[in-house]
Amino acid sequence: MTTLTESSSRPADAGYAAAATLVAVVLFLVAWAVLHRGVFARHPIVDTPVYERYGSAIDSGQVPYRDFALEYPPGAIPVFVLPALGGAHGDAYRRRFEALMAFLGELMVVSVALALVALGAGRRRLLAALGFAAVAPLLLGPVVVSRFDLWPAALTVIALAALAGDRLRLGHLALGAAIAAKLYPAVLVPIALVYVWRRKGRREALLCGGLLLGVVALAFVPFLVIAPHGVWDSLWNQASRPLQIESLGAGLLLVSHHVFGTGLTMESSHGSQNLAGTAADTFAVAQSLLQLSALVAIWILFARGPVTRTRLLYASTAALVAFVALGKVLSPQFLIWLIPVVPLLRGRRGLTAALVLAAGLVLTQLWFPYRYWDLALHFGTLESWLVLLRDVVLVALLAVVIRGLVDRDPERLAARGTA
Repeated sequence: MTTLTESSSRPADAGYAAAATLVAVVLFLVAWAVLHRGVFARHPIVDTPVYERYGSAIDSGQVPYRDFALEYPPGAIPVFVLPALGGAHGDAYRRRFEALMAFLGELMVVSVALALVALGAGRRRLLAALGFAAVAPLLLGPVVVSRFDLWPAALTVIALAALAGDRLRLGHLALGAAIAAKLYPAVLVPIALVYVWRRKGRREALLCGGLLLGVVALAFVPFLVIAPHGVWDSLWNQASRPLQIESLGAGLLLVSHHVFGTGLTMESSHGSQNLAGTAADTFAVAQSLLQLSALVAIWILFARGPVTRTRLLYASTAALVAFVALGKVLSPQFLIWLIPVVPLLRGRRGLTAALVLAAGLVLTQLWFPYRYWDLALHFGTLESWLVLLRDVVLVALLAVVIRGLVDRDPERLAARGTA
């Protein structure tokens, strides 16, 4: 299930789109229920106890960043606090948190539908894309249930849906909220501003940029006033992370360890398991430079080409995939960020991209969480190869999406309905 070429397909009418969305929401809830059963419930590695600690501290009157360290941006606070209201702990907190994530997953699916309607998607494409978004969490596995990443993912696709529907100011407000929830959507800001500037002019772009900055400031400034060092420590803690054991560079070092016998050292810090040593530090710097170079190249490619809604989505997806695939940190939950955006891509490359992403999701679940500690503690051979293969698949996904971005042949674009 994924996007399909539909040059001869008429846009789906409102009634059909509403019915398809309802079916997709139900399908998502079925997948969500399955994630709590059988093999999915074994060997859990969850973050909910960390979120509960944050939420309970705030519920008891403590101030984030000042009274306790918080590693996430202020926009993440609501999803930590809501399940903790009234002193909920343990299973009660977990159930509330998972119910909240299920709701946000439904919101994500609905937002994908709104984006597709704004793009004039036909019936086949609408069904396939919504089906993919609904069942993709099942491909990735139980990590979806116990992480809060559906919150920024939903906000990000809301922003893209608004931009695709020419609700440019709303799109930037939503993008600002997504950045405040988890910083990664910031890679979309240059693309969104160029899109507005080229279509509506400098004044509108400045206004949209101001709205985005206003939302981010509304989230950050109160805490910067109360606890500037706490906020800085939170940001620096993310920026200074070492080479995570699941990243592309780590995958190469792990396989090198098994093929050539090179030494490896694992150290736990920053809430993850990482590789330490000169080689790992070198890979971390190299990946950060490669990641930044890829993002700048994507921004330039978009700015120099036609400013269409289709290219907006290809450029946005490319930026997100580059951030995930090439970063020195690559946690399994990062793939949640890609689930709602890849189905928005149209044409044959959209189909290919969705299939490649599906392969990446499944490859991730093959070792996480079930074999994670064999990887982290023992550098397991199978797990090491699975990590590298998954990371290579994500690089392939990046190549597919960038190829769609640079494909500017007018006849081919028109044939795919992208003009």
